[in-house]
Amino acid sequence: MMRAFVRTWAVAAVVLLAAVAGSHASDPTTLVACAPGYPGSTEQAQPTMDEFSAETTRMSGWNEASLAAVYYNDLEEGIARLEQPDAALALVPLPFYLEYADRLALRPILEAGMAENPEETWTLVSGKGKVTGPGSLDGWEITGRGSFSATFVRNIALEGWGALPATTSVTFSSRTVSALRKASRGEPVAVLLDGEQAAALDDLPFASDLDRVYESGRLPATLLCVVEDRLAPEKIDELTKGLTRMSGKKSGREILDQLRLSGFEPVDEDEIGRIRELWRQSAGS
Repeated sequence: MMRAFVRTWAVAAVVLLAAVAGSHASDPTTLVACAPGYPGSTEQAQPTMDEFSAETTRMSGWNEASLAAVYYNDLEEGIARLEQPDAALALVPLPFYLEYADRLALRPILEAGMAENPEETWTLVSGKGKVTGPGSLDGWEITGRGSFSATFVRNIALEGWGALPATTSVTFSSRTVSALRKASRGEPVAVLLDGEQAAALDDLPFASDLDRVYESGRLPATLLCVVEDRLAPEKIDELTKGLTRMSGKKSGREILDQLRLSGFEPVDEDEIGRIRELWRQSAGS
């Protein structure tokens, strides 16, 4: 029951790639998947990562030896790895992209949809009857996996709800069920859930003691980004073509099913631009 809350990021975040113009097969470029607070380790993810890498090279027409990938669920470790010169691609959730796009020079090229919830929404949950609007959160805590970026929580996920009080704290936590249990007991804690977590909310034994107080509009879930200019344009083109047609092949669908992904599609650049501009204005203020 509780396990429905755990998105298989170690698996879903798994990903491929590499191949910078001029690099040698013996010296692969690396894709870094970083999902702060999600479960799994590099070791647990590696077998599926290897399968996905092999399928991606076939779909993209690349030499299999040119690809490497690594997964982190620790924020600082993931950032440090992305700053290394061989890291050419990043698979990251939207809050990570917004928070670190400038620092790491990330440019989105594809969006990855989750199998259960291709259109990501974020849902704020509190104890039953405790919250009637943003002002109710005076002195409260908002927590969740996306909450390592307070700007994302306040001004992107909750954009349409209204301004939060300055006294509302935003804290990061991967222990979502524990936080929801506190909320169900009437403690001053609200929990921000991603789409998959929200879909599983009713499975909790204490779900009747919780309220869904706000749900965001559709937002990108996970973005595949180029890091700086470390991948040649022709390689980016080969990669995007290969990944976007993966769901149309039986072997590709089998791999995507293991990753709990619906597939990859081109990013909506206008929407990404709108969200990023909103984030910049919010961060600046």
